[in-house]
Amino acid sequence: MRAFRETPLLVSSSTLICISPSWIHAKICFVAGAGFFADAYDIFAISIVVSMLGYVYGNEDGNLSPWQSTGLKVATPIGNLIGQLVFGLLADIFGRKRVYGVELVLMVTATFGQALAGHGRAVNIVGVLVLWRFIMGIGCGGDYPQSAIIMSEFAPIRTRGRLMTAMFACQGWGQLAAGLVGLITVSAYRGAIRDADYPAIYPVDCIWRIIVGFGCIPGLIAFYFRYTIPETPRFTMDIQRNIAQATRDINSILSARRHTVAKGLSSDTFVVAPRASLADFTKYFSKWNNLKVLVGTAYSWFALDIPFYSLTLNSSAILTYSNFGKINGHSPNDVYESLFRICSGNLVLTVAGFLPGFWVSFFLIDSWGRKTIQFMGFVVLTVLFMIMGFAYVPLNSTGPGQHAFIFLYCLANFFQNFGPNTTTFIVPGETFPTRYRSTAYGISAACGKIGAVVAQFVLGHTLLNSNKDMQTVLEVLSFVMFTGILSTQLIPETNQKALEDLSNEPQEAYITGAIERGVPPVYARQK
Repeated sequence: MRAFRETPLLVSSSTLICISPSWIHAKICFVAGAGFFADAYDIFAISIVVSMLGYVYGNEDGNLSPWQSTGLKVATPIGNLIGQLVFGLLADIFGRKRVYGVELVLMVTATFGQALAGHGRAVNIVGVLVLWRFIMGIGCGGDYPQSAIIMSEFAPIRTRGRLMTAMFACQGWGQLAAGLVGLITVSAYRGAIRDADYPAIYPVDCIWRIIVGFGCIPGLIAFYFRYTIPETPRFTMDIQRNIAQATRDINSILSARRHTVAKGLSSDTFVVAPRASLADFTKYFSKWNNLKVLVGTAYSWFALDIPFYSLTLNSSAILTYSNFGKINGHSPNDVYESLFRICSGNLVLTVAGFLPGFWVSFFLIDSWGRKTIQFMGFVVLTVLFMIMGFAYVPLNSTGPGQHAFIFLYCLANFFQNFGPNTTTFIVPGETFPTRYRSTAYGISAACGKIGAVVAQFVLGHTLLNSNKDMQTVLEVLSFVMFTGILSTQLIPETNQKALEDLSNEPQEAYITGAIERGVPPVYARQK
């Protein structure tokens, strides 16, 4: 009979942590990024589309009612909330790979349904669009925990922050594409709009359907490739308890780098990590050191999404208040000029604030650290919203003042992305143990969407009602950002730390292997 001895398996700590970025990391970043591109395009295009729907299906002034506009904007965050909780849990139960791609089916189907939605006497098109956007939101929400966790569990420690930021930064490109597609489509229909009678119902109806339908394309591109992404070795080892398969998966990743995992694993290799259960979940999060991280990630995301969604989804209204948006006129040319200004204004806001913020985060996330960037972002946003709120009247009383207000608004967009918008996405994917990582991520992200829903029902609805209330909204946002400074103190600094160390659990006691005598522990080596 063979003699065996138990030896710690160093698959996670010695191999996944130390490998260099390879083709699989680039592939995951591209495939997940395409999903985030589609998510952002579909979610934020509504800021442009609502103005078009107003001309086609709204009142004589070319506007939807405040409640119709709010319903269209809030349906997606509510769907996001459900999708993040459900898909976060499913990814921990069935695996990251098995449910990865299902959310895209929901998203693409719902987007296609929006583009073909009709209006009738019995069914109002706004209600139909609200339903489709809710379903789309479930798909978009499910993308968050799955993509973030897959990237974090595959990524090497040295560049994990950059890889996750590059993936998430595709959100900025999606917002840019929404403005660009809108601008191109409106320009293409310029003659048709000007030749039509006010409010140019037919051409404007075509325009918004083209803009919405374009969102299907990146989702379809990513759909096939998502099924080619392998299961993460951490899930295979920690949850499925299949060390041999995890080793083969790691070798497939390392093959392009001329590395391999040492041979000699016995079929008796096993894992004794705790299994996920309600009792174990309660036990783990009953410890303050673990619970405070969840509270910190969840509330920070909640605080961030209140200004992010209240301002981003209502950017057309904000542009109008500052005389850069919709024109109050009743001629076909006024319709064209209004739509052109709204699309170009959203494009400027994205180029001036969103994209630069993402890419500054990309270059600094693995040197400055997540906690430092998040703290700095909340501090700057507190000051910016305070200035914009208390100085709102003098800023918007003159032409130069209005330009200064838009500059401050772009600066706020910049520090949202070079700040908590990026870090609240990354940190939950790095902290919790493998068996609850996706679930806890979903909880954190869902809390963010609660903030988005609050933002639309309370602050967003206020923005649509009156320009005078804008000052109060900005002052409230300043206070919310201050609370984000406090919640940041609850999260750990995750930069250059292994996921196993950040789980707050002793890994040596969980992962063991019965290996033949004389065979060394599993480790990464040069061929």
